[in-house]
Amino acid sequence: MPPFLLEVKNLKKGFPIRKGFFSRIRGTVQALNNVSLNIQRGETLGLVGESGCGKTTLARALLKLIRPDSGEILFQKTDLVPLSSRQMRPFRRHLQMVFQDPYSSLNPRMRVGEIIAEPLLIHRQINRSEKREKVAELLEAVGLSPNFYDQYPHEFSGGQRQRIGIARALAPLPELIIADEPVSALDVSIGTQIIHLLQELQKKRHLSYLFISHDLKLVRMISHRVAVMYLGEIVESGPAEALSHPLHPYTQALVSAIPIPDPALKRKRILLAGEVPSPTELPSGCSFHPRCPYAEERCKTQKPVVKEWQPGRWASCHFVDKIGGLHE
Repeated sequence: MPPFLLEVKNLKKGFPIRKGFFSRIRGTVQALNNVSLNIQRGETLGLVGESGCGKTTLARALLKLIRPDSGEILFQKTDLVPLSSRQMRPFRRHLQMVFQDPYSSLNPRMRVGEIIAEPLLIHRQINRSEKREKVAELLEAVGLSPNFYDQYPHEFSGGQRQRIGIARALAPLPELIIADEPVSALDVSIGTQIIHLLQELQKKRHLSYLFISHDLKLVRMISHRVAVMYLGEIVESGPAEALSHPLHPYTQALVSAIPIPDPALKRKRILLAGEVPSPTELPSGCSFHPRCPYAEERCKTQKPVVKEWQPGRWASCHFVDKIGGLHE
């Protein structure tokens, strides 16, 4: 197997809760708890989970926009966690991000050409005389006219603004793009166009993606592999096609919620009991046990380890061999 482009090992990140006049620390929100994953060159890893499970925190930690508390982020075998801001700068051109909101992620006071050219100038890939030509190439690559160079973000639709954001991410010739729910703010038809654009760019430029979404059906469509996140932990991962027969009870509930486009067919919904536990007071044992329909006493005290149940299929559950889709 070729070496991974990105490998994350046991990543942790907590945010202190401060209260009172002196802002004393009263607790910690554990956003990431021993997260491990990997991405190969030219691969799309989909990351799915409920709102608040830590997906965006993970994205920002991987880019060192926030500093992890512990763990390793190995990019091309170099650990990014201990690097200073100055040391990180050569790596930033290889790691880019497409944000969820295509409007707030663009500076409304800057023209489109300046927005896209900014990373080119920062990383000194061009001089100012080449700027307009390079920006025109990037605009055409994302399906926009080079004539848009002197216009402002408010003059575009949401789909066009997201294309501008993608062009900006492509500018420094990255190897990995983290797409944080890039179509959740768009209409379905426009979002489908953006998905097709990302797939075309991946083929042409041999890009790797970490594609983050709460929509399991969408993630399964665009991804080669999928990782499922719950309360800051990866509870299941494997090939996208294998999610038709999930191993973890949480993934089973997510799959059961996917609508079937045929009114004659019905899927049995798995309704989870209770609410998502507070990240300030994580449950003992398995973090999913308060909502799991299969939970037993063992689940309340013993934390399951992430285990490879089939080649390439990992899950953290005590009873995968009984309830998982190993024999489907």
